[in-house]
Amino acid sequence: MALRATIYKAELNVADNDRAYYGSHSLTLARHPSETEERLMVRLLAYGLYVQSDEALSFSRGLSDSDEPALWEHDLGGNLLHWLEVGLPDDRRLIKASGRADKVTVLAYGRNVPVWWGGIKDKISRARNVQVYALDVAGTDALAAMAERGMTINLNVQDGTVWASSEKGEATIELSLLNAAA
Repeated sequence: MALRATIYKAELNVADNDRAYYGSHSLTLARHPSETEERLMVRLLAYGLYVQSDEALSFSRGLSDSDEPALWEHDLGGNLLHWLEVGLPDDRRLIKASGRADKVTVLAYGRNVPVWWGGIKDKISRARNVQVYALDVAGTDALAAMAERGMTINLNVQDGTVWASSEKGEATIELSLLNAAA
């Protein structure tokens, strides 16, 4: 019998001073059996960093469907505006995504980011709509420790730094831009 997804409920409060966005969101996330809590929490972080007042950003089937990103944003006509990846996707996936979406963003995390970036940066340089950020390891580890089946997460964003807090602790996550999309 196949393993089932684990459901997480999150109250996400966002105060993003960089974008002048302030909002609260009640979210339901499905954690795939092969997904780590770190990846789940980075997906939640990505939502907080890119959600807008229209809430067009949504979680996709992600790991359950290899043709979908972790999150994406569509306009009312169904056009794909923003493709958001978390982790260390391969160059072919990013080039394909850059042809499908107006904008592609990667939040890369983990200890292997420098090695991954060294092998992929030249291959994706022709994709002008791809922007890649590296998240610091200590920050995502602390963020993963805040995961609970029912959680309230507060995100404060300023100058590319995210301060996350919950009843289980705090995390400071530094976002480092690895490339700039044209």
